[in-house]
Amino acid sequence: MKKLLNTLFVTLPDTYLSLDGENIVVKQEDAVLARYPLHNLEAVCTFGYAGVSPGLMGACATRNIALTFMTRSGRFLARVIGESRGNVVLRKEQYRISDDEHRSAFVAKNMILGKIYNHKWIVERSTRDYALRIDVERMKKVSASLTETMKQVRSTEDLDSLRGLEGAAAVQYYSVFDDLILQQKEDFFFHGRNKRPPLDNVNALLSFAYTLLAHDMSSALEAVGLDAYVGFLHRDRPGRASLALDMMEELRGVYADRFVISLINKKLINEKGFYRKENGAVLMDDDTRKKVLKFWQERKQDKILHPYLNEKISWGLVPYAQALLLARHIRGDLDEYPPFLWK
Repeated sequence: MKKLLNTLFVTLPDTYLSLDGENIVVKQEDAVLARYPLHNLEAVCTFGYAGVSPGLMGACATRNIALTFMTRSGRFLARVIGESRGNVVLRKEQYRISDDEHRSAFVAKNMILGKIYNHKWIVERSTRDYALRIDVERMKKVSASLTETMKQVRSTEDLDSLRGLEGAAAVQYYSVFDDLILQQKEDFFFHGRNKRPPLDNVNALLSFAYTLLAHDMSSALEAVGLDAYVGFLHRDRPGRASLALDMMEELRGVYADRFVISLINKKLINEKGFYRKENGAVLMDDDTRKKVLKFWQERKQDKILHPYLNEKISWGLVPYAQALLLARHIRGDLDEYPPFLWK
């Protein structure tokens, strides 16, 4: 269990939530694990199939405390709220920002700053940890280039320029991505990003990890009352969770890329788990996909110190923390959206 930004996250399995006076009581079998005053909460998010008493549901609805149900893996199931007071105001403001390209760029550029900063951090860390195994001078040049691009991002005010800078930074980052792969080089190599379909083992892993991250981000946005399909950098397209794609940009490197690299370098997977179709697409077999899903869920349990909130949370709660921070910015509680800047 974790209380974060006035939201209670219940991650323990087989728990039951009930009401006692003005408190939420968290029980596991017959044992009371914790009590939380209702007046301190804006939302409750449960992972798994925890039961909730009708009395608590009524109390949350009356107090406009959103009650969100997720699966153990983090897939969004339902969100129970009372009268539409705060939620409709939040979404209407989100739509206003999305319709205004200047305001959209103001929010989106912080997300792209976070993405480039985190990519620079990954490159810099590799020069520290593997100085004898990589071309340090080449890595330093890429790092310097990313720093320069960040300066340009800070001063941009339109979406087209922002997309151009993001694309240029991605080219620089991916130019040294193969250097980060230190094991199984004959079977796991990266000569450029390709998708729809992925054409090699590494791109197959990256595409799958990005899909998992997008699903987690969509669930987080739904949980805080935002519309995952109305974005700022990614514009509206039927069936595309544009805001989830916006939000995951800053997490691609530190969340998904590092996960894929660790799978390869730790030899948790091997080339036998991949096959090539007639059209050249490279796919994972069922066993490898299950392995990756298992390791993904395990990684989400790892604890980190959130760089902005300065609180210890699990990796799995990072999308929710960022979604909450974005909601606070849209409401006007924060002057800017604070991106996830990993250190």
